[in-house]
Amino acid sequence: MQIQQLLFSQGFGTRRVCAGLVQQGLVEVAGRLIDDPGLELDPEGLVFRVQGVDWLYQERAYLMLHKPAGFECSHKAGAWPSVYTLLPAPLRERGGSAAAGVQAVGRLDQDTTGLLLLSDDGRFIHKLTSPKHHVPKVYEITLRHALVQKQIDALLAGVVLDDDPKPVRAAACQASGPCALSLTLTEGKYHQVKRMIAAVGNRVEQLHRSRIGDLPLPADLAPGQWRWLTADQLQALAYRG
Repeated sequence: MQIQQLLFSQGFGTRRVCAGLVQQGLVEVAGRLIDDPGLELDPEGLVFRVQGVDWLYQERAYLMLHKPAGFECSHKAGAWPSVYTLLPAPLRERGGSAAAGVQAVGRLDQDTTGLLLLSDDGRFIHKLTSPKHHVPKVYEITLRHALVQKQIDALLAGVVLDDDPKPVRAAACQASGPCALSLTLTEGKYHQVKRMIAAVGNRVEQLHRSRIGDLPLPADLAPGQWRWLTADQLQALAYRG
């Protein structure tokens, strides 16, 4: 693959901009400055440097982000900043534009924290968000009022939300404190956790997603930080590309 095409595929701008980066001496491979935009390279496993920052070529982007509160999962954020501003520009612009960059795998409300996956692989996004695949997502909830057993029983049995007569059930539900609950869902409706908790007579004060499938949010990934998913982590999500 030509170095200018490689840079374009990784989100470093238009083909003209990528050629310009090379011609301006801003791209290095194996410690050597590249000055020919048409230089052919094997992209597999290639580490390259652009403006002093090292990058590993990735045919597809699979990321995890520890979403902090106060960010919207939208490219066109309104009252709150976009969660995509927490990512480097090349990840937002892979494929030539922001519209083609990485996308959130499902959404978290602006006041919800925790594990958020992002990718530019449509099959990956569909597999993890489609209700028919039943991918479990675990939420840690702080409640306004003390939790009682009948609320847990109701969440496991199923509650009716105002937009669907069919009850929605928690796949798992257990108390983690007097006003704390760990809740597992395998589908994703609009504001589902908050609405389910309201349906049993309580209220969500804080909401944090701690796990998707068999992938937990790493303890050493601070709010606002992101990292690439490893092959083992993709396997924990039962995805092989």
